[in-house]
Amino acid sequence: MIPPAFDYVRPAGVDEAVRALADAGEDAKVLAGGQSLLPLLRLRLAFPELVVDVGRIPELRGVREDGDTLAIGALTTHHDVVHDPLVRRHAGLLTQATEAVADPAVRHRGTLGGSLAHADPAGDLPAVALALDAELVAQGPGGRRTIPAREFFADYLQTTLAPDELLVEIRVPKRDGWGFRYEKFSRVAQSWAMVGVAALVRRDNGHITEARVGLTNMGATPLRATAAEEALAGAGDAGAVARAAESAAEGTRPSRDASASPEYRAHLARVLTKRAVLSAAGMG
Repeated sequence: MIPPAFDYVRPAGVDEAVRALADAGEDAKVLAGGQSLLPLLRLRLAFPELVVDVGRIPELRGVREDGDTLAIGALTTHHDVVHDPLVRRHAGLLTQATEAVADPAVRHRGTLGGSLAHADPAGDLPAVALALDAELVAQGPGGRRTIPAREFFADYLQTTLAPDELLVEIRVPKRDGWGFRYEKFSRVAQSWAMVGVAALVRRDNGHITEARVGLTNMGATPLRATAAEEALAGAGDAGAVARAAESAAEGTRPSRDASASPEYRAHLARVLTKRAVLSAAGMG
């Protein structure tokens, strides 16, 4: 389908992009890699009066160390995230999950910031941001502010970004020494996750001392499996992990669609949590 008509600007820097968003208000959309926005435009599910193309702002790309944190530019592509040595060394869960995003063509164009700002609960990376306790840095007319991932996702395809704010950076704590695993179940290869589980595990003396479990497509937003996380504390064998994983779907509200019922998604969440945690803990 042909998208509706809109005005188009390509700012040279972040300040110029923010001014364009502030002038247009809620009638503007940000174009980064285009892998989320362009399908919405073609299907006429979005009707912006202005598209602000930030895809050529160089300061929004790249990965750098900042003490115990990795600072990743919002325009860093999935491909560059996967192949960045700092991300591989300090945030392997992000590397592994990003490798599961769509296909190589999408990973070369799509961006980390674009995926998070799109806020699709079936996307692979929002749940990973939750599990990692990432922070998202937004810039608006009044300057920059930092938003914890747990406060960023507001509802289905909605975030707490203001209309005049631009996501500029994702800050990921280094998780050296943690085990990790991203498990994803989908109907066909390279498709959206029917359910996904992002697991981070820290062990001491053979027992899990802390676990973080992010859930993909188990509600209107990405979620943490807090009941399972609490039950996993102290688990020292596969049986204890399996019992803890039975609570993975507590507090979730999975949807019903042509792919799965809520009950089936809850079953998948339990199964995938068990698999992910066992792998992350080196027990499977």
